[in-house]
Amino acid sequence: MLTSKTRLFAGMFVCCILALSAENSSAQSFKLYVGNSRGDDISVIDIASLKVTGELKAGEHVHGVCVQADGKRLFATVEMDQTLRIIDTSSQQTIGSVKVSGRPNQCAATPDGKYVVVPIRDKDSVDIVDVNQQKIVKNLAIKEPHNALNTGNNRYIYVSSMGSHEIDLIDLEKMDFVAHIPAGGRPRPYVVSSDGNTMYVAVADLHGFVIVDIPENKVLEQVKIPSEHATLRKLEYESQDTLTHGLALTPDGSELWVSSLLDDAMYIYDIKAKKVTGRVSTGTGPNWIVFTPDGKYACISNTDTDDVSIIDAKTRREVTRVKVGKVPKRLAVATAVVPRGKLR
Repeated sequence: MLTSKTRLFAGMFVCCILALSAENSSAQSFKLYVGNSRGDDISVIDIASLKVTGELKAGEHVHGVCVQADGKRLFATVEMDQTLRIIDTSSQQTIGSVKVSGRPNQCAATPDGKYVVVPIRDKDSVDIVDVNQQKIVKNLAIKEPHNALNTGNNRYIYVSSMGSHEIDLIDLEKMDFVAHIPAGGRPRPYVVSSDGNTMYVAVADLHGFVIVDIPENKVLEQVKIPSEHATLRKLEYESQDTLTHGLALTPDGSELWVSSLLDDAMYIYDIKAKKVTGRVSTGTGPNWIVFTPDGKYACISNTDTDDVSIIDAKTRREVTRVKVGKVPKRLAVATAVVPRGKLR
């Protein structure tokens, strides 16, 4: 039998735990990082307020952005001086810079932040950078590389080869390629299902995507999405063979969201039903898409209107468009811990 005094102390203990939980919860928020490809900065959007709360200076012509899992460090590839910048997201200051071997494209970081893989477009190679040592520890040959992708694994990172029409898998323990996966065309962005078995690839000259079986190493199907416009307008910031430049799976894996440069919109493809179930208009030139970790928002960069469309994923309605820097392209989203001194 609990005494009144024991019950009182138990109640106080529970209240303290709840208070600490609430404090920890309030200390975290989602941050969206927007690489401005014709500027020298990365815009920071606070997802709670849907407003720009910072501009991270990185260098002229930011091409790629990625972030380690805990959100503490952001990585950006800069074309002008051919560097990988290491940025502390709390102080919003550059804490390191690594000279890479050529013109860098979209990077990818391991969740622990130990390695960042940087495709080098003009040298037909990919640099593997050790972040703590701030140096290239391996350079691998790959024909016309473009986008690197990490799927939550500290050992493996994918890199697309536009020249070989494939997606190559790097084993960071072996420091070498261990798989060459057919893309069904000249690959643009691509995503992988959470079980690692299926890859969805946007390819040149296709308004849609290709479905690839990873274990079987073969193309299963090409999905062409009907468009409202038959021809593509003159693109200022993308090649004319690019009809789709953004793909993202919802966090639960039930839907694939596909950007349309033909229609300036996102098309929503139901994975189980195998059909398009929705369409949402965006700004002009939808380029890259990411979902917030909770699945609430889809965020799309619009190159021609210098803004980001924030779409409520459940209602499939654009909530707002946030003005950012010049020609936004690559995006990264993470949970960032707010410095304790800034808590209210």
